[in-house]
Amino acid sequence: MDTGHVLRILEAVLFASETPVSLLMLRQALEGEYDQQNGQKLTNAQIESWLNQLSIKLVDSALELAKTASGYRIQVRPEYAVVVARLWPERPTRLSQALLETLSVIAYRQPVTRADIEQLRGVTVNSQILRTLFERQWIAEDGFRPVAGKPALIVTTKHFLDAFGLESLEHLPELQELEKIAQGLTSSTAE
Repeated sequence: MDTGHVLRILEAVLFASETPVSLLMLRQALEGEYDQQNGQKLTNAQIESWLNQLSIKLVDSALELAKTASGYRIQVRPEYAVVVARLWPERPTRLSQALLETLSVIAYRQPVTRADIEQLRGVTVNSQILRTLFERQWIAEDGFRPVAGKPALIVTTKHFLDAFGLESLEHLPELQELEKIAQGLTSSTAE
């Protein structure tokens, strides 16, 4: 199969999808044509090779190929996102300071219990905050701590990673970097 044709198929599928596309879905998009023309099974390694080629093809573009926890997506490069946002402003999702602090504790210390979050933050966790995080599917329960009362253990999910453009938890910013970002947000909202 012509590599250029494959890259255009991958680009079209990734561009059309509103969510990250898994390797399995990409294989399904290519399998019919590839199997018929090559007589071989399509492998994840072959698809990843084509994705690398697509990423290289997009180097001089305003678009980039990004890998998240759930798969791959084509997105506008950050330096052009400001221009796009000016033309099509979206209502920014406002996340409260308390919600961000709670989510940070979960992301950096997981698995945690509600009591762990309260101890680290120094305040009682508002039930609405946890409900919001569960509704967005950014957190989930993952077992119970083997102590009296068996409190639920809370962890982040792939939806959390996708929402923040992360491939894995190892890509979370260092805590010092996170503090600088928070200070920048605080100073820009004070102006």
